[in-house]
Amino acid sequence: MTLLAVDGLRAYYGQVQALQGISFALEEGTVTALLGANGAGKTTTLRAICNMVRSTGRIEFDGKPLAGISTESVVRLGIAHVPQGRGTFSAMTVEENLQLGAISRKDTKSIGRDIERMYEHFPVLKRRHTQQAGTLSGGEQQMLAVARALMLRPRLMLLDEPSFGLAPLIVRDLFAILRKVNLEEKVAILVVEQNAQLALEIAQKAYVIETGSIVMSGSAKEIATNEDIRKSYLGY
Repeated sequence: MTLLAVDGLRAYYGQVQALQGISFALEEGTVTALLGANGAGKTTTLRAICNMVRSTGRIEFDGKPLAGISTESVVRLGIAHVPQGRGTFSAMTVEENLQLGAISRKDTKSIGRDIERMYEHFPVLKRRHTQQAGTLSGGEQQMLAVARALMLRPRLMLLDEPSFGLAPLIVRDLFAILRKVNLEEKVAILVVEQNAQLALEIAQKAYVIETGSIVMSGSAKEIATNEDIRKSYLGY
């Protein structure tokens, strides 16, 4: 079943057009990678889905159009966005950040159980639960950002460069957790990632974007084994 459908999406920063009419789809419970060089339009795509930039075209989530609604309303539909740079609230504790992630939920009685579930996914956060987020390492902050997004109980999570600035071992651990969350909790993931090789390992489908246009799409395996695509766009 198609969870997210994007058709003819154009996005703008002032008079500058950043997306040139891209179209793609994401199936429920799957992982899709959006790949390409810096400045290709990947981050803009995630922002457009959340109505954070001016855009035209059609975006539908679970059959419902997202045009004209606020970013907050997009979140309430079940789309969680983890922006590049983590975006945790540095002066708040780990647990306060997790509680804030569930602020829009109505089922408040289950929030405590979900926090414990996040601690199972990310044991380091349990050890740091009273620590201010701003004192965590970069990898710990990224884990907190992902955990806070999961507190929404999203059906779709948008991840923008989750490996940025992290040590390779931390990146591996983080992607293993993302794979587990996808498989066990059926959360669909759209991941923007410079580490194309790693993203393709957990994705079922991939799109390659260049200067605001999609230039290649296919299964993750097809993209990973296409030598021309790897050399020209993926950098490995």
